[in-house]
Amino acid sequence: MKLNQVIAVLQTVKSNATKAKTTIYQLIQKGPMFQGISRTFSPVAEDGYVYPPENQTLQIKAEDLLSQYEQACAELFNLCATQDWANAQAKADIVVDGTTILTQVPVSYLLFLEKQLLDIKTFVTTLPVLDNSEFWVYDQQQECFATEPKLTTKTKRIVKPVVLYEATKEHPAQVKESSEDIPEGNWRTVKFSGAISQARQNELLRRVDRLMQEVIFAREQANSLEVNQQNQVARSIFGYLFAPSNFR
Repeated sequence: MKLNQVIAVLQTVKSNATKAKTTIYQLIQKGPMFQGISRTFSPVAEDGYVYPPENQTLQIKAEDLLSQYEQACAELFNLCATQDWANAQAKADIVVDGTTILTQVPVSYLLFLEKQLLDIKTFVTTLPVLDNSEFWVYDQQQECFATEPKLTTKTKRIVKPVVLYEATKEHPAQVKESSEDIPEGNWRTVKFSGAISQARQNELLRRVDRLMQEVIFAREQANSLEVNQQNQVARSIFGYLFAPSNFR
């Protein structure tokens, strides 16, 4: 038998053991079935009336339930022992694209790593990505992405008088105010971003998926280990727990 075969049947064995133990617990609740009686009548006088005997058959013995309980648990105990003994030996290397990441990793850690990689993938997916409407370059000094400098003109509005009609002897000059926007200076704008590029995120996700794939492969490889079946564990445990005693 291989470890992956043990894992495949373990859940069914657990379910069967639970059902069998439930049946035993239900029997324990039936107090009258643990009771029996045998009554016979002997008259005082030789010709006295003899009443018919009364009998109630004993249906369940607690000692028998001990045996049934052991039978209900035996396969589960032995199978779990087989799995745990094998898990102590089941190991495999994690190799990605020809590079060994970890060697002789226990199967329990491979299972842990699978779950953690799912969390890491979620984390990478939620990282902020650069706005593709801008052109970004990496700024070594700031250690982040930055846009090319963009110049924009800053203007200010001035108001100046405009003479519509010159003054005469008869009429004063007619003047109107006129506004005009004139350049005041230039804004130099550089945007910075702590986000990552789409290419970087895609690369990270590819690595996570690749490692996850190899972890699953390593787990399957570890679980293909030939196991030594532990068939005497339950007998040893229950042989001690339910051993006959002098208390009858």
